[in-house]
Amino acid sequence: MSFSSVFALPLLIVVAAGIYYIYNEVMQFMAKSLVRNKVVVITDAVSGVGTACAHTLHKGGARLILCGMSWDKLESLFDSLTRDADPSQTFQPKLVILDFSDMDSMPEVVNEVVECYGCVDVLICNSSMKLKAPVQSVSLELDRNIMDINYFGPSTLAKGVLPTMLSRRSGHIVLVNSIQGRLAVPFRSSYAASKHAAQAFFDCLRAEVEEFGITVSTISHTFINTGAIPPSDTPALNLNNLKPYITTVIANQLANGVGPSVLANEIVRTVNRKRREVLLAHPIPRVALYLRSLFPSFLFSVLAAGVKDSVLAEQMQ
Repeated sequence: MSFSSVFALPLLIVVAAGIYYIYNEVMQFMAKSLVRNKVVVITDAVSGVGTACAHTLHKGGARLILCGMSWDKLESLFDSLTRDADPSQTFQPKLVILDFSDMDSMPEVVNEVVECYGCVDVLICNSSMKLKAPVQSVSLELDRNIMDINYFGPSTLAKGVLPTMLSRRSGHIVLVNSIQGRLAVPFRSSYAASKHAAQAFFDCLRAEVEEFGITVSTISHTFINTGAIPPSDTPALNLNNLKPYITTVIANQLANGVGPSVLANEIVRTVNRKRREVLLAHPIPRVALYLRSLFPSFLFSVLAAGVKDSVLAEQMQ
């Protein structure tokens, strides 16, 4: 074997890595230039995902309107954004208290958001409330609270900022939803129902406003993983334990989740590229979506088997 052939593969890897690095740098530069001077609203800016989005968009020169339930957390985020910022390149964020569980306050909140700059270029709806419980243990009050936060809140805010977008014939609304807006799993009845409702609303909205130059995007992701979750042991495959094997594999895949920074970067890319629909999930959940459409009976039996064996009940998120 010649000397050149020995080093050919490592050299190729280095070159490919260099090209990939340059590509990412160019895309990040373009991302910053595309959001410059844009009025961007983040509904839950104090969450991990919202904070990551805020930092990226602020550095890019966006005019941010940061929303959240805690004034102290909003002020802390404001300080972290402006501490080392270049005033000639960035705008000071504006802060708005937003609580989707208090729907009576929404008209006032909508007015406050719109009056910050007189218009909204990008609305990022990333607020969410999760619940894991059997159907019979969830009260009607809790059902309604989840629907307010996950469905009525985002849809009401979208309706509120829509007139400014229609008048300017431009705008972008991003719903950070969940894969459970398209695929329901056990012990997530209220959560999945609210996410299904939100998915349907924004799908309809997309078709209605496209002629006015307004983009509506939905991002469906698996659960947001803020820490390491060890997967369960997968049993050996044989014909007698096929369904438990499949449910354990699904649970292991879902246990990986999506990191806040990964989701935040996808949100920014979606805004810049104006993608209508994004699925941010591992292969197994993607396969489950196809099974739901093509072989629903098989998927239903797999989910039921998972509940019976307490695999998905403990690990599916």
